[in-house]
Amino acid sequence: MGWSRVRVLIAVVVACAAAHAQSPQYGVGRRPSAEEIRALDSLVGPEGKELPPGKGTARDGATIYAQRCAACHGATGTEGPNDRLVGGQGTLNTDRPVRTVGSYWPFATTVWDYINRAMPTDNPGSLTPDQVYALTAFLLFRNGIIQETTVMDRESLPKVRMPNRDGFVPDPRPDWKNPGR
Repeated sequence: MGWSRVRVLIAVVVACAAAHAQSPQYGVGRRPSAEEIRALDSLVGPEGKELPPGKGTARDGATIYAQRCAACHGATGTEGPNDRLVGGQGTLNTDRPVRTVGSYWPFATTVWDYINRAMPTDNPGSLTPDQVYALTAFLLFRNGIIQETTVMDRESLPKVRMPNRDGFVPDPRPDWKNPGR
């Protein structure tokens, strides 16, 4: 299934969920606006073609992380209470795998996409592209993947080689191109 099909599928699911939420049985919710549906139709694939203009470094991201992320993920990204973001390299084949940005995620563009659409949890989608690039750079730096001064933007981010890039089984379906391989 190509990215355009995935986007259409997401839009349909959102529309159906909204219609269901409007049902008299529940009496809660509202139909999403066209703009809200368009905002959800912004998946960024492994090749990063959909990334917007913007840039950031880990140094920029450290301040944003402390203000917007540390309460949920800990001061260093290892404490929680929510998902651990840093560390875990070399643990995936053990009895106690630690799935973090640095040990598990196969593409840096997926990190950007997730932060952009889902974070912070109390106001998802509220970060600017520059803030998302900076936070992505911060997490990549904290996981030892890039240098602190490396600029992340729509050209450099897709080129980042994540440690677990080859840790996933390719999709064998003939109608699915395995991006980034």
